[in-house]
Amino acid sequence: VQLQAYGGGLVQAGGSLRLSCAASGRTTNTYVMGWFRQTPGKERDFVACIVRGATYIDYADSVKGRFTISRDSAKDTVYLQMNSLKPEDTAVYYCAASKAYYTTWRQYDHWGRGTQVTVSS
Repeated sequence: VQLQAYGGGLVQAGGSLRLSCAASGRTTNTYVMGWFRQTPGKERDFVACIVRGATYIDYADSVKGRFTISRDSAKDTVYLQMNSLKPEDTAVYYCAASKAYYTTWRQYDHWGRGTQVTVSS
């Protein structure tokens, strides 16, 4: 499975961005898809995940009510809609795929290149 995340950029606090994660090589429709983020010198943090069929979704407390994860099975793409962005959301965002539900990055098997999100105050 190859994953490619895109959609990052520079936005002012309070603004919105939508990240996309496109899969190729093998369908991710049976995988749990997650978004993680990382800042320099820190561990990769869980942001959100969505199980196959979108029957269960989980968010980190820090993004609940502001971020929305979704998936389009026909396009084999996962999205992260980020609203009301804060400077502390600044990070490199990664999408990942796992065979089971996890919120720790080490449990994910497939990773895409990250996309930088910068929120200015």
